[in-house]
Amino acid sequence: MYRSHNCGELRASHSNIEVTLSGWVQSVRDKGFMIYLDLRDRYGITQLYFDEERTPKAIMEKASKLGREFVIQVKGNVIERASKNPNIPTGDIEVLVSELNILNTSIVPPFTIEDKTDGGDDLRMKYRYLDIRRNPVKNSLIFRHKVAQAVRNYLSNEDFIEVETPYLIKSTPEGARDFVVPSRMNEGQFYALPQSPQTFKQLLMVGGMDKYFQIVKCFRDEDLRADRQPEFTQIDCEMAFVEQEDILNTFEGLTRHLLKEINGVEVEKFPRILYDDAMRLYGNDKPDIRFGMEFGELNEVTQHKDFGVFNSAELVIGIAVPGGNKFTRKEIDNLIKWVKRPQVGALGMIYSRCNDDGTFKSSVDKFYDQEDLAKWAEVTGAKAGDLVCVLSGETNKVRAQLSALRMELAEQLGLRKPNEFAPLWVMDFPLLEWDEETERYHAMHHPFTSPKPGQLELLDTNPGEVKANAYDLVLNGNEIGGGSIRIHDKATQAIMLKHLGFTEEEARAQFGFLMDAFEYGAPPHGGIAFGLDRLVAILGGQETIRDYIAFPKNNSGRDVMIDAPAPIDDEQLTELSLKLNLKS
Repeated sequence: MYRSHNCGELRASHSNIEVTLSGWVQSVRDKGFMIYLDLRDRYGITQLYFDEERTPKAIMEKASKLGREFVIQVKGNVIERASKNPNIPTGDIEVLVSELNILNTSIVPPFTIEDKTDGGDDLRMKYRYLDIRRNPVKNSLIFRHKVAQAVRNYLSNEDFIEVETPYLIKSTPEGARDFVVPSRMNEGQFYALPQSPQTFKQLLMVGGMDKYFQIVKCFRDEDLRADRQPEFTQIDCEMAFVEQEDILNTFEGLTRHLLKEINGVEVEKFPRILYDDAMRLYGNDKPDIRFGMEFGELNEVTQHKDFGVFNSAELVIGIAVPGGNKFTRKEIDNLIKWVKRPQVGALGMIYSRCNDDGTFKSSVDKFYDQEDLAKWAEVTGAKAGDLVCVLSGETNKVRAQLSALRMELAEQLGLRKPNEFAPLWVMDFPLLEWDEETERYHAMHHPFTSPKPGQLELLDTNPGEVKANAYDLVLNGNEIGGGSIRIHDKATQAIMLKHLGFTEEEARAQFGFLMDAFEYGAPPHGGIAFGLDRLVAILGGQETIRDYIAFPKNNSGRDVMIDAPAPIDDEQLTELSLKLNLKS
């Protein structure tokens, strides 16, 4: 056998026993007459000791030639260390080596396999198999496993059944772009990789499975950023014979279980907020409520003077920055530059300092007196020592701009603490959203989302006002889950598809299988899908998901390690009946 123990388990209680260890050489300290070597595996590090007085000469010579990341096997006796290392669990002992076997050599790695490495992101992505040896990545993958196991245990105990659904499915026009797969056996036809198992989980409810879940890969061909990958993992769930409250209670339970099991944190309150209120108070539909800085609408207290910027604005809004009066003029100027960045797009920012003596000093003192500025403070909830930041413009744009500023200020002030968790349900989303490019409505969630009870008739008269029976679960400013009560009858589904611009023929071609199933006694049903990658990252105290994925893609959707995507040869193209028409 290659090992009797792993490199993380030996303690002082193992002293004077012979052990066999295998692993990678982390470091070598050669003193000439003695050699110290750190041996590493997934479980930890054990110090090996070679002493010319007690170690055979041939073993000493072989040890002197070892390099970083060599794979070796050793036998020896566990002894007490003369100089103990309290920073590692095995720090009280070392192994006096009597046998050494080199299992494999290694060239010098392109970056150091240490917690703090000298390798940049691109280099570590190219050699991801080496990066995984580092504790931060290794521990992230182990952490992900623990979360997934906790999810499976909870849902299984709640009578959910894990069912696999197909990866090769049919392309549909809703949502992001599909990844498509040509079919060799069906010339000129294509599969699509699923953006979610949405229709299949609904069919499982028609099939009587009652409670389904799946930890499943999903695929979307969309522009990428730090928290987005072309392939990602969902905790996909569906329940039959349920109303919205049943689903919220079930998955509040799952979230509480994860926070307790994984983080040792007990969270009782899951506040609920309407979508419209979230947009009004925070400027986005996934607000971070670990801190305040709610928006105050200032039209009534700003649009009565000769300041044209505010008078011409559709909306004037502000936030009170706690302790912000301590910001220097340079720091405030930097905030103004920050909101003017193309990524934010504001034309500028007005501010008012709330002085400790109850007076105010603003960047528009020419137009507003102390009484006016006191009203700004009242509306935004500012107190002495705070700073009021004000933006103005078109309603939707300025809310998004102030939301971005709110989050940036929270980062600067240390208000987004990774060890604090504040879940929140956002409810009653619009069922449809208007797309200026296509000049038609699109489903805000997906075309199988049910409207709120009693609002179906509004689709004919005022479709933009119809609310969806939908809900998102937000944690620390990130959407971690979203779902809805589904449409479960053919007539309502046909109405919904009609309002999304489908002809009867198009609806039949795309979703006929689902509508047919609804004619065979489909039960009322609904569900939710959690983004596992993001959920794991947040539970782990991060917001970027890359380190919690074993082999992630870069921001161009490439796997730089295996160099994919890649061209295929002409023979494969012919076999698949494909012809390239590349843009020069």
